[in-house]
Amino acid sequence: MDVTSLPACELARALRGGRLAAREVVAAFLDRIEATNPALNAIVTLRPREELLAEAEAADRAGPGGPLWGLPVAVKDLVATKGMRTTFGSPLHAGHVPVADDLLAARMRAAGAILIGKTNTPEWGHGSHTFNPVFGATRNPYDLTRSAGGSSGGAAAALAARMVPVADGSDMMGSLRNPAAFCNVYGFRPSWGLVPQDADGDTFLATLATEGPMARTPGDLALLLSVLAGPNPEAPFGRPAEDFAARFGGDLKGRRIGWLGDWGGAYVMEPGIVETCEAALKVFETLGAIVEPIAPPFPAEALWSAWVTLRAGLNAGAKRDMAADPAKRALTKPETLWEIDQGASVTMAEFYTASVTRSRWYARAARVFARFDALALPAAQVWPFPVEWRWPAEIAGRKMDTYHRWMEVVVPVSLAGLPCLALPAGFSGAGLPTGLQLFGPTGADAAILGMGEAYHRATDWPGRRPPPLQPKPPSDP
Repeated sequence: MDVTSLPACELARALRGGRLAAREVVAAFLDRIEATNPALNAIVTLRPREELLAEAEAADRAGPGGPLWGLPVAVKDLVATKGMRTTFGSPLHAGHVPVADDLLAARMRAAGAILIGKTNTPEWGHGSHTFNPVFGATRNPYDLTRSAGGSSGGAAAALAARMVPVADGSDMMGSLRNPAAFCNVYGFRPSWGLVPQDADGDTFLATLATEGPMARTPGDLALLLSVLAGPNPEAPFGRPAEDFAARFGGDLKGRRIGWLGDWGGAYVMEPGIVETCEAALKVFETLGAIVEPIAPPFPAEALWSAWVTLRAGLNAGAKRDMAADPAKRALTKPETLWEIDQGASVTMAEFYTASVTRSRWYARAARVFARFDALALPAAQVWPFPVEWRWPAEIAGRKMDTYHRWMEVVVPVSLAGLPCLALPAGFSGAGLPTGLQLFGPTGADAAILGMGEAYHRATDWPGRRPPPLQPKPPSDP
């Protein structure tokens, strides 16, 4: 039995039922990491093997605990982990060891997860390509010359290569949707507020980013989401958790999906992306859903203008000290400085106008969802690109006017804070993966995951098409 290829839900059941021991599971994943991570550079700051096996043995002696009991998990390097180096991908924090967990890490630890290390991320999470001056670049398991996406590229690559059973990601501008597409796994951006913020810095205005689960099955997404979700009493706008797997097993007959394609030509795509996504939507049709192409419900340029204003303004507020100090500025990536410098010039009137646009789009989307159970868009506008690039400078001959314009297709979901599942859609002729966004109205998290589960049972792209990396023979646990 290849323990590392089992779904997390199955692993959790086997652990709780005594069919597997935590030490056995942790040893299998550490063997897998030893065999595959040197080529990928997905997991960083890995804790010593003997320390992790001792923790697993202690878990076996104590007996079953929470829903993640005995599962090895690597936490994204944007999340503070007590006693474990957390760099944010920045040379400014290359030696930083937090004295306390962020809420997300604390919840996974309390649920019984064994935190084995960190997953790689771009510096400060900026840009959908995982590279930084501390650890270098993460490579795509399907083609080591290509990007794994970002900013949760380390998490996506580690999942695809079976180095972890589940992973946390974060998503402001597609940071878990884009790498899920690039690595043939699932990523779920929950309704904003379902996975709460830490009570740190601004918690009232900063409502564009959220954390969420990544996995190889929707059922595993639901498992991790059940741990991450639920209000933080110290932060506003929290949403209650629910049974996220409650709608699994139902059929899709009569479900209506609106297909937005390239948003009327506004979102330029590399050849084959739209066609691959449309083939994935055909699967939904064979399962009884009704897929209907629809016109863009809101001007794309208005969404983009609001997005860059709000994003840059929030980045400038949170990171302005970094740009003001010449020594820190010299050690900060150009894309982060661009965000801060752009945001520093945003006036309150401009910020307010952008927020009004955001509000109008949310209201318009709600009216569209009166007709549809879900809407669909590609999860990426490009196939995984060469790992040496900082970012794609053009798509299909159209030059990108910012470092992140090539990810514009994720903005409608992020701007409105909607629940969105990035699901594997298939492969290019060159064997590179891509994905589809399936999103619904606020609060439809369980329904969207349920639709994804039906699709997964019909396709199982992660299981049918694992990456070609081969592990070394496992050692005796």
